[in-house]
Amino acid sequence: MKTFKLLTGFALMATLFTSCYTEIGVDDFNDTPQVSLNQLLNSYDLWYVDINATVGQGETPFLQKAFTMSFRNGNVYANNNLVGIGSQGGGLGISVGYYEAYDMILDVYHDLDGFETFDVFQIDNNTIELYNPFNDTSYFLDGYQTSNFDYDFVFFDNIHYFLQEYGAWEKTYTSQMGALNEFDNENYLQFLSGGNDSEFRSSQDENVGNTNDIYWDYTGLYGINDVAGDAYIKTLTLDYDYFDNEFFELDVINDGKIELFHSTSGTVYEFEGRGYIQYLRTGAVDGKEGKSTTIEKKRKQKTPKKDNPRDSKRS
Repeated sequence: MKTFKLLTGFALMATLFTSCYTEIGVDDFNDTPQVSLNQLLNSYDLWYVDINATVGQGETPFLQKAFTMSFRNGNVYANNNLVGIGSQGGGLGISVGYYEAYDMILDVYHDLDGFETFDVFQIDNNTIELYNPFNDTSYFLDGYQTSNFDYDFVFFDNIHYFLQEYGAWEKTYTSQMGALNEFDNENYLQFLSGGNDSEFRSSQDENVGNTNDIYWDYTGLYGINDVAGDAYIKTLTLDYDYFDNEFFELDVINDGKIELFHSTSGTVYEFEGRGYIQYLRTGAVDGKEGKSTTIEKKRKQKTPKKDNPRDSKRS
């Protein structure tokens, strides 16, 4: 991620993103191509995948996990991770495959998920529909240039996925001013993929070199909520059975460090990410040790699924 705490453009981007959640009916479709498909795909640097606008009962894996897609000179790029979003690939993310575009048909050959084909419809000046006839599901993508895309908004609006992009979070700092409390004994946290209200694990181990060797003492549920008036501060609730739920203010220091303020005791904790998981890539990334992963990480659609009005047969 390039920067944090930048409010410039936030209100505009929030309006643009949330405006895409309105229901789209058959009468709203514009099936008449105004330009060639290649021209259309290249008219914007990246396409934001508005996951909540998805119509249909199926899923296309690589679109379900991507925050943005880009189609440049036959190559497909995606921002699948929030760590590093805005800085990797000049803002386009990583290479995930290649594509062919002809008539208004887009064929994608994804490195991990294989071949998918789509009928493409231009909905308005900066929105396209990718209709997959094999699962009768449509994804809606909104076009932006990298210069006016609010990466910070996307990051903080999806922060629960950021927490899942490390194998573990290690406690590296505890303030001396706070009152003693049970959470002082917890040294590692792990946030498991599954959505905004999903499982976490915690451990009282100390100084573990390999995150795979951590013994997890407890598994429970966690939740993240907004703080009124500040889009960049969230609350984090950890649901423990053997002591009271722990409530924190969550602040992101950088792509690999978070701060948890325990309001009950007044204690501030810092956790650093260990075992960064970059989806569809292996090796070291930006000085961090990445690892290969086939974890079924995917974005969760918050709106109810509904049948697609599109005809499942191509004309």
